Amino acid sequence: MPQGQPSVVPEDGLTTRQRRNRPLVAVHTGPGKGKSTAAFGLALRAWNQGWPIGVFQFVKSAKWKVGEENALRTLGASGEGGRVDWHKMGEGWSWVQRDDQQDNEAKAREGWEQVKRDLAAETYRLYVLDEFAYPLHWGWIDTAEVIEVLRSRPGNQHVVITGRNAPAELVDFADLVTEMTKVKHPMDAGQKGQRGIEW
Repeated sequence: MPQGQPSVVPEDGLTTRQRRNRPLVAVHTGPGKGKSTAAFGLALRAWNQGWPIGVFQFVKSAKWKVGEENALRTLGASGEGGRVDWHKMGEGWSWVQRDDQQDNEAKAREGWEQVKRDLAAETYRLYVLDEFAYPLHWGWIDTAEVIEVLRSRPGNQHVVITGRNAPAELVDFADLVTEMTKVKHPMDAGQKGQRGIEW
């Protein structure tokens, strides 16, 4: 654990231990690659701690076989770490590009309603809301409502949200924000994504 003195000690009435153990909201945003990958790295740490994990993919296709999904499902079923539940597009509440926008919005809201139910029930210790910044940015889900739900969530539930264009209000609210900045990418030179790198 890193040692040292913090530059600022908040006047929040919490002890150092209470402050260290409070649940966090993290946001991974920006135009660079690695937002979801970093969130799944957190999920690996959570699995190792024995925490139940809920992954909610809001945009990626159900047909797209994401490497992290197979790895985390296998780990979750191993009985050694935490349980992993994976909810993704095509399994009841997400969408595909050919659907009309009204249907897409309804399905995104349905997905958010499931997250709200799980937060209220304290179903998971870590929630990965993958690509959730998109329906917020598009106005399909109200950012103010999301912030209020996250602010009032019970227990010790950590939430990480990924996706480009995270709303400024969410960024201001979050405890940990990382912006992935693209410096260079092979796709800029016409190279398509490849196995083991993009999926």
